[in-house]
Amino acid sequence: MEDLLIDYTDVSVSHEELPVLKDVTLQVKAGDFVYLSGKVGSGKSTFLKSLYREVPIVSGEANVLGYDLSVIKNRQVPYLRRKIGIVFQDFKLLIDRSVNENLRFVLKATTKMSGIEMDVRISDVLRYVGMSNKGYKMPHELSGGEQQRIVIARALLNKPQLLLADEPTGNLDMETADELMKLFYRIKEEGTAVIMATHNQWWYQSYPGRILKCENGSITELSKEEPPVIAEAPSND
Repeated sequence: MEDLLIDYTDVSVSHEELPVLKDVTLQVKAGDFVYLSGKVGSGKSTFLKSLYREVPIVSGEANVLGYDLSVIKNRQVPYLRRKIGIVFQDFKLLIDRSVNENLRFVLKATTKMSGIEMDVRISDVLRYVGMSNKGYKMPHELSGGEQQRIVIARALLNKPQLLLADEPTGNLDMETADELMKLFYRIKEEGTAVIMATHNQWWYQSYPGRILKCENGSITELSKEEPPVIAEAPSND
């Protein structure tokens, strides 16, 4: 299947030699929007890290973007990661350089673009996330929502097939978070698969997608016929 990006069959994952997930079987296609739910410590972040080989696959068949993660060589890992965009809750921006310099740092490390090509790509992604006029700013001069938009821009630099977001709205007010969710949904609608770990079940109704639940060391997909019950809109994530 050409548009199959993730294909896990009976996969077990450990973190620091401790078993975290077992017998995980799932597939993700281009353009899928997938929520990863579950309590703190249930394995959400570990699962995301397994996709870009930050944590090892212990057993099972794990294929991501054409790479067999069970046998992938260390020298191949950077090429896998260039196909994946990652959005962190805590931003991980370089605080001693401007937005443009943050983005240029990534392009220098991952591409052979010329300076002019880098400028064009940086301009493109900043425009896409609504930050065209913020390139000269230092991270501390930006609001939390603006910083997260820059992080999304950084994740899109290499035109990834897969975007991973770990609690991307967790530290933001509801209005700002909703604007970012619209941006994630737009990315999904343009063909990039998005997997988002979140505690905020309200998004499930506003921005429908598949829902995976991490619980008791396993991952199961919730049925569309039985969505989670959501009592009221939260004030924050």
